[in-house]
Amino acid sequence: MRIMRTRVLLLTVLWLLSVPMIAQTKSLQAKRNWRTATPTELEAVLPARATVEKERIETEMRTATGVIDSRGRVIAAVVLITAGYSANGKYSHYLLAQTPVHIGADILLPPGAFVIGWTRSSDGLQVHIYNAETGVERGTITAHPLTQSLPIVSIKIWPPAEHSIIQIGRFMLPYSVDE
Repeated sequence: MRIMRTRVLLLTVLWLLSVPMIAQTKSLQAKRNWRTATPTELEAVLPARATVEKERIETEMRTATGVIDSRGRVIAAVVLITAGYSANGKYSHYLLAQTPVHIGADILLPPGAFVIGWTRSSDGLQVHIYNAETGVERGTITAHPLTQSLPIVSIKIWPPAEHSIIQIGRFMLPYSVDE
C-alpha cells in the first residue's frame, strides 16, 4: 500500500513538472510557425487601394511587409499614399491581421483591417491604431528606438521567432500573436 502511494505521488510530481515544459514547447513551436511572407503572398492579401473610412487610398506595394503562419494566416502592413486625402497626417500605414494580435501589453487587435498613424514624442513615436473602416481608435502606444542594429525601413513586421516587433523606421513596437 505504501509503495503504491509513493508511486502515485512520484507520478503526480513528474506530471506537474512536465506541464510548464509542454506549455513552453507549444509557445516556442507557435513562434516558429511564422515566417516572412513572400511578395506574392502579400499581394494576394493587401489591397492596391485600401478602404480607410470613406476613402480608398492607394498603397505603396513595394513597401509591403508581413508574416504568415503554417495555416496561411497573415499579418501584413503597407505604406498608404495619403497626399491629398483627409487621412494625411492621421494615417500612414495600413495593417491587416488575419489572427488576433497584441501590440505591446495593452492593445489587442481582433482579425481585421487597421490603419496606423504616428507623431513624434520625446520618448520615440506616439503610435495610434484605428479601425480602417470606421476610424475608431483601437489604442495608442509609444514606439521606442531600436535596440538591435537592424536595417532602417518604412515598415517591417518581423517573424515572432526572430524579433517579434513591428518596426517603423528606426522605432519598434513589440507584438505577439494569439494562437
